[in-house]
Amino acid sequence: MYGTQGARLRRAAAVTLTAGAMLATGAVAAAPAQAVTTPSIVAKGGYVMNDTNGASLYTKYADTRRSTGSTTKIMTAKVVLSQPNLNLDAKVTIQKAYSDYVVSKNASQAHLIVGDKVTVRQLLYGLMLPSGCDAAYALADKFGSGTTRAARVQSFIGKMNTTARSLGLHNTHFDSFDGIGNGSNYSTPRDLTKIASSAMKNSTFRTIVKTKSYTAKTITKTGSTRTMGAWTNTNTLLSSYSGAIGVKTGSGPEAKYCLVFAATRNGKTVIGTVLASTSTTQRATDATKLLNYGFARLG
Repeated sequence: MYGTQGARLRRAAAVTLTAGAMLATGAVAAAPAQAVTTPSIVAKGGYVMNDTNGASLYTKYADTRRSTGSTTKIMTAKVVLSQPNLNLDAKVTIQKAYSDYVVSKNASQAHLIVGDKVTVRQLLYGLMLPSGCDAAYALADKFGSGTTRAARVQSFIGKMNTTARSLGLHNTHFDSFDGIGNGSNYSTPRDLTKIASSAMKNSTFRTIVKTKSYTAKTITKTGSTRTMGAWTNTNTLLSSYSGAIGVKTGSGPEAKYCLVFAATRNGKTVIGTVLASTSTTQRATDATKLLNYGFARLG
């Protein structure tokens, strides 16, 4: 009897050990990827991809052209950073035209001060964190070609479109350096995601778009140093989503509320876009859902 009971106990222990080993090694079948529930987002368009290999993870009207608002500035920054022999410490003198422009358009601005000398690096922070249209104008004027400001701006916008074509994007067109378009400034969730993925290959861009706050010290007309008010990043995901590394917000009467987003967890990076959401809070909620879904898909 004791022998039989001992054998039963040994068999039971063996079963328990086997089950434990299976759990420890993950041998118990994991839920298949397709079992992850596809999220519902409020934004009219959305796209998410695996940044490592470009594989699509989520699409919602991903190739429908829409106004992009200030997510346009991702391309503005990319064009600047791709200039040959770029000197990020080169100084640009802020012109009255830049200030007049943001006032006339009631546009988001970095509050740059006319006559101050600001470095290209600082202008990129002013472009991407507070979404300064004055910084965008300064960069377009600096890096476009031509004898007049208007010609230089058009030249710079031409570079933005040339870059889009070089990336193989057929649903993207820019007619502005900042997203305040003239009726022909558009992209798609898929295209914007690809632009951002390309831009993120640049270390300076990566550093800027994950920065929550930045204080520039500029040089005034008289040669003294001015400490600017801190520029705060409009991308709230940097504070609310673990692993968030960028990228850029956008908004406008036609664009509504947009967000190009990226995050890295466990060595995996998910990047995506939502266009035409209903509020700043909702675009962040939409993006959070899509990031969670993307990471769940990647496992």
